[in-house]
Amino acid sequence: MSDYLVIVESPAKAKTIERYLGKKYKVRASLGHLRDLPRSQMGVDVENNYEPRYITIRGKGPILQDLKKEAKKAKKVFLAADPDREGEAIAWHLAHALGVDQSTECRVVFNEITKDAIKESFKHPRKIDMDLVDAQQARRILDRLVGYSISPLLWKKVKKGLSAGRVQSVALGLIIDRENEIKNFEPEEYWSITGEFEKAKKKFEAQFYGTADEKVKLQNESDVKAVMASMKGKDFSVNRVVKKERKRNPSPSFTTSSLQQEAARKLNFRAKKTMMLAQQLYEGIQIGKEGITGLITYMRTDSTRISDTAKKDALDFIVGNYGEDYVTKATAAKQSAKSQDAHEAVRPTSVLRTPESMKSILSRDLYRLYKLIWDRFVASQMSPAVLDTVMAELQNGDAVFRANGSQVKFPGFMKLYIEGTDDQTEDKDNILPEMAEGDTVKAVAIEPKQHFTQPPPRFTEARLVRTLEELGIGRPSTYAPTLDTIQKRGYVALDAKRFIPTELGEIVHSLVSEFFPDILNIEFTAKMENDLDSVEDGEIDWRAIIDLFYLDFEKDLRVAEEEMEKVQIKDEPAGEDCEQCGSPMVFKLGRYGKFMACSNFPDCRNTKAIVKHIGVTCPTCKEGEIVERKSKKRRIFYGCERYPECDFVSWDKPIERPCPKCAQLLVEKKVKKGVQINCTNCDYKEEVQ
Repeated sequence: MSDYLVIVESPAKAKTIERYLGKKYKVRASLGHLRDLPRSQMGVDVENNYEPRYITIRGKGPILQDLKKEAKKAKKVFLAADPDREGEAIAWHLAHALGVDQSTECRVVFNEITKDAIKESFKHPRKIDMDLVDAQQARRILDRLVGYSISPLLWKKVKKGLSAGRVQSVALGLIIDRENEIKNFEPEEYWSITGEFEKAKKKFEAQFYGTADEKVKLQNESDVKAVMASMKGKDFSVNRVVKKERKRNPSPSFTTSSLQQEAARKLNFRAKKTMMLAQQLYEGIQIGKEGITGLITYMRTDSTRISDTAKKDALDFIVGNYGEDYVTKATAAKQSAKSQDAHEAVRPTSVLRTPESMKSILSRDLYRLYKLIWDRFVASQMSPAVLDTVMAELQNGDAVFRANGSQVKFPGFMKLYIEGTDDQTEDKDNILPEMAEGDTVKAVAIEPKQHFTQPPPRFTEARLVRTLEELGIGRPSTYAPTLDTIQKRGYVALDAKRFIPTELGEIVHSLVSEFFPDILNIEFTAKMENDLDSVEDGEIDWRAIIDLFYLDFEKDLRVAEEEMEKVQIKDEPAGEDCEQCGSPMVFKLGRYGKFMACSNFPDCRNTKAIVKHIGVTCPTCKEGEIVERKSKKRRIFYGCERYPECDFVSWDKPIERPCPKCAQLLVEKKVKKGVQINCTNCDYKEEVQ
């Protein structure tokens, strides 16, 4: 008989940990939470100091009974759920359900599933941290009060199946605000002048800067003509040459949110997929004779901290594979004020398990994510890159041009890894010829170019995660489920991997913003997150946080119940009859927007997709509107609604605003790195989004 019972969350972890601990330990899995608030009702007694009513989750009864039997046989029970708020709450619920004395040292936490880490953690068990538990309870109860109060209102006033929540409402609001910015955007004209110059038979580029005294903006063609007229001949004198050595430091190891962002940028992974794959790497992969082994540390973390042991291993690896020059001399970067430093950054459990050595063992996607995590961690412990930068100022008359060059002098961490960017730009060497003050260079060509300011880009998943984190909204562990929820509810759709709000999303957002402004107030929501952190730190009582929120929220709720009008999403006549039964077809609003359905439902269940108008007048006939159609091979194309009278057709999506240069049709072209807006008539192009 085993002396000790250890309870973890997943069966995969249970097998591995039991193997590490030996015969005296029996390890069982709870499969996540066993107790929670009931799904069928609020489950929070508002009148009794927000007392939660927890019940055994449906279907978890047999698991709980088995754990109770095992607990009775064991000399001691260890609760080894994940090392975060949620894991602490699971341990607390298990202690309640199994009758484990919480005043005893029954809680074990580990940041990685390796033999050494597991054995070390069992040498230092601790009591359940009630501050962590209370922070989780406070978040759960807050979300329940919001969700179970507003959602039924939306069901009654709009349609069933809708929901609202603290973080999801802010995320939806950001997407809608961005869409409104794009719709209301008015491009402004500006110009640039690029010169191609030659020195000692080497050509290089320089941009118009202004005068010797100040930078000058070129707002229209007359500004450009004045500059061009001020220059005499092709000789430019070199006024100033500034050479500097610049260091570029590596990014720290991943937090949850930076991992989600970088996986989206470099691997094209959705946040949900990244977290699912990271969970597998954390819980363990079968590695030959080693058996199931965790390849990365715990993947839900706000911290960039690295253990001293991991640092030493990384430095030894870097010296052995790259040399002494590539080892960092820097001290660890400071954590942000919001960082919950409960555990380490996301890193490989052993730097010796290189991506190449794991490639034959891992699936393609697991390998790519593991390589990203491994590369980032090792690079974070490498020396800065050293770049030689040069700025040369060239003058002809009053016109001053500036040429900027840079060259990697020593690659440092860049030899292994360079962080991605949202706009997919890449650093490239731009080498200038040797120049000194007083030299003369020749202008080969000087070309003015007209530009127009561009609307802000729609949110990608990576950009939205970064924005939520910068605003202090939610926590990294909540981002993936939040983005998943607003898509499942049909509030947003993805177009070219960018979020677009749906009609349903805009309806829900307008109701929430009118009646529950605090829910959408970014400062208010961010303060709530900080208050939850204060609960975790033992500085504030969790019930006080909820009380402060609920007193105003309850007033808003009463007003909404009385004054929120029912949104009539009427079944509009579609103007055609059902081809199956002859009854009139009507427009209905479904999860993914409007569709056509037979009015004789449920006797007739015929439905049809709607021909989608995109709000652009046909450029050929100037009468019809452009509609979205599908070819026989299901490929989307765009044509005039007056077809066959008008034969306009385009594979690229036309957009509403005209070309600012020639007033002709602009289209969205899908390119390798996103979407580019091009004119169909002239050479006007916008940057890739």
